[in-house]
Amino acid sequence: MYSSIDYLLRGIKFLNNYFIPSNKKISSLMFYGTTLCDSKCKHCLIWAKKPKENLPKEKFIEIMQSRCVTKDTTVGLEGGEFLLHPEAQEILSWFKENHPKFDILSNCLKPDKLIETVKQYTPHRLYVSLDGDRDTYLQMRGVDGYDKVIRVIEACKDIVPMSLMFTLTPYNGIADMSHVIALAQKYDIDIRIGLYNNIDFFDTEQEAHHNMNHSINRMLPEILKTSENADFLLLYDEWKKGNVKLRCFSILDSLVIHPDGEVPICQNLDVMLGNVNEKSLDEIFNSKQTIKLHRQYCKNCNQCWINFHRKYDIVFFRSLEKILPKKIINLVFRDYQWTDNKNTTYKQFIKEKTQQYE
Repeated sequence: MYSSIDYLLRGIKFLNNYFIPSNKKISSLMFYGTTLCDSKCKHCLIWAKKPKENLPKEKFIEIMQSRCVTKDTTVGLEGGEFLLHPEAQEILSWFKENHPKFDILSNCLKPDKLIETVKQYTPHRLYVSLDGDRDTYLQMRGVDGYDKVIRVIEACKDIVPMSLMFTLTPYNGIADMSHVIALAQKYDIDIRIGLYNNIDFFDTEQEAHHNMNHSINRMLPEILKTSENADFLLLYDEWKKGNVKLRCFSILDSLVIHPDGEVPICQNLDVMLGNVNEKSLDEIFNSKQTIKLHRQYCKNCNQCWINFHRKYDIVFFRSLEKILPKKIINLVFRDYQWTDNKNTTYKQFIKEKTQQYE
C-alpha cells in the first residue's frame, strides 16, 4: 500500500523536521472534519457528542494553504462520518482540484453516496471500517451495516486502492479478525489492523489495554498473513509489559485537527498545541512552545500503541537497524528496545516469534 517513494519522502521530512524544528513540514494530516455520525459504536462515542461541530470549508482551504503543508502531504478526511459534513461535496471538489493526495475514511452506511463520491472525486485511497462478521458488526456498531460494507468493497475496489480497517477491541476477537482478513484476501485488497485505545476525542469508555484480554500470540497464524500489520501487533504484548521503548518521532510530521479547530499534539494525549480558529497552522505547528512540547514528548512519552503514530516509529527504528549496529543507534537515540533484553534486535525478535509457526 505504501511504496518506497512514500517512505523516502517521509524520511526526508523527518530529517528536515528533526534538525530544523522551526520549519517542520507535515507528512500526514488527518481532519476529523465533523462529529456527525450515523453509527452507534461502542468503541467510539463521537456520535453521542453534543453540540455537533463541523470544521468549515473555508478553514480546510486555509489550513491546506499553510507553508507546513506540501503537495506530498497525505490528507485523511474522516469524522464522525465525513460524508455527513454539510459541505462535504464542496470540500471534496476543492481537494480534487487542488490537493488530489487525499484519503476518505468511511463506515459505508450510506453506500450509494460513498460509491458515487469515489467515482466523482477519486480519492488517493479509500479506507472502510469492518469489525468482524455480520453479528459482531451489529453488536459493536448498533446498526446493520455489514452488507453495505461488502457492497462498497465490490463497487470500489477496482476504482481506487482500498483498505479494510479492523480494530481489535474488548467487543470483538480473534474469530472476527480472521473473518476480516479472509475478506481482504477474497477481494484482494489491503487490510489494516488497529488496536482499541483511549483516544480523548472518541470519548471511549472501556479502559484500553487493561480490558484487552486477547492474546496476540494466539493470533500469530493470522497476523503473519498481513505483513503490513505483523510487527505492530507482535510488539503489542511486549509494549504492554513495558519492554518496548521507542521514541515517538511521528508527532514531528503527523497531525490531527478536530472539528472545533483544536490541534492536539497526537491522537492519544489531551495536550493541545493550539486552535486554528485563533492562530494559523504554521504559527501553531512551528511555534517555540510546540518545539518544546515535541522535544519533551518525543523523548519521554511511549504511552500509546496507536497505528497512526507507533507504526511510523517501528518502521523508523527497524530501518535504521538495516544500516547501523544497534549499539550505534542506542548511542544516538538512547534506550530504545524491542524486548526486556536491550540488546535484542528487531530481526532477532521477529525471527523468534515467527519460528513458532514455520
